[in-house]
Amino acid sequence: MELLIETAGESHGPMLSAIVAGMPAGSPVSEAYINARLKARQGGAGASPRQRTERDEVHFTAGVRDGRTTGNPIALQIKNRDKTYESLPPVHTPRPGHADLAGALNRGITDARDVLERSSARETAARVAGCAIAAEFLEALGIHVLGHTATIHGIEVHGDPDADLEAARARRDESELHALGDADAQAEAVARIAEAKKAGDTLGGIVEVVATGVPAGLGGHERPATKLSTGLGAALMGVQAVKGVEIGLGFGSTTVLGSELHDVIVPGESGVPGRGSNNAGGIEGGMSNGEPIVLRAAMKPLATLRQALPSVDLRTGEAAPARVERSDVTAVPRLAIVAEAVVAFELARHVRRRFGGAHLDEVRAAIEAHRARIRDVLG
Repeated sequence: MELLIETAGESHGPMLSAIVAGMPAGSPVSEAYINARLKARQGGAGASPRQRTERDEVHFTAGVRDGRTTGNPIALQIKNRDKTYESLPPVHTPRPGHADLAGALNRGITDARDVLERSSARETAARVAGCAIAAEFLEALGIHVLGHTATIHGIEVHGDPDADLEAARARRDESELHALGDADAQAEAVARIAEAKKAGDTLGGIVEVVATGVPAGLGGHERPATKLSTGLGAALMGVQAVKGVEIGLGFGSTTVLGSELHDVIVPGESGVPGRGSNNAGGIEGGMSNGEPIVLRAAMKPLATLRQALPSVDLRTGEAAPARVERSDVTAVPRLAIVAEAVVAFELARHVRRRFGGAHLDEVRAAIEAHRARIRDVLG
């Protein structure tokens, strides 16, 4: 069974929509759960005034009944309060680093308004809502996913989420950076954001996503398209302004010896082998290996600056300043929430591929049978 999501809507259109298909019947769906994720996505230091304008709430129009999925395609909507799309001016001077110019070249147009309206990170509201359905499905199976901020402009605000990701979530949600690091480091990062705002500039950073309870064997080694690592990498790279992804030690693995890098295999519970470390980030050969999955995504500084960069007027070819649109100083804290959402959806997609099932109870039984077989064979 293939789990799919498609979103629609423009940044300043009347609403954002999403269709989620492939969910089994009987999975819990809570509007409060999803709205909490939407609220977290809107929060965080460095957010633009737009985040104070919108009051994102999900409205289901199909596929959910009495707080459970029906097994039919799920349709949801999030209404925009700022719905000025039809009256907004054209965009003839593209912003360096944004989709504006590449999108205009792609479509052969001189007005990039339709491009930026769709490429805007406002789209992630619908994606977070749709992916939250998958996150609830995973949690019903004992799989938990948490995103949190690791760095802001090189300042380390990373903290260890430990094994209890739900307890860590409560700590994260209390932080205006969506971070788990110590208070002094977070205060330094908040001050750096304030400096950038005063200068009319923007900041990037890194977020980390951790998933626990993931069954071993998700994905496949047979070809690139079946690899869990391929899907997770694509999910994170598909988020606006993400420029790099690593799994486990990632790029850091290039600076150590193989004898230092690879996670030694040790005897485990019930005879099933375990690991002495987790530098692989829970994925080997494109498959989950039973250890926590650890991913990082790097976000560039946003392309909209109050002090506009040089650009060109697409109508004349003459030099002109780039258009200034409303924007965050940094979206890294919000990326932590979006990255958590898309990773949860991709993990759920691989669970659906591997274990099938028309009802949640069948999926749960298939996972337990898989784990029992591993214990029987290796135990």
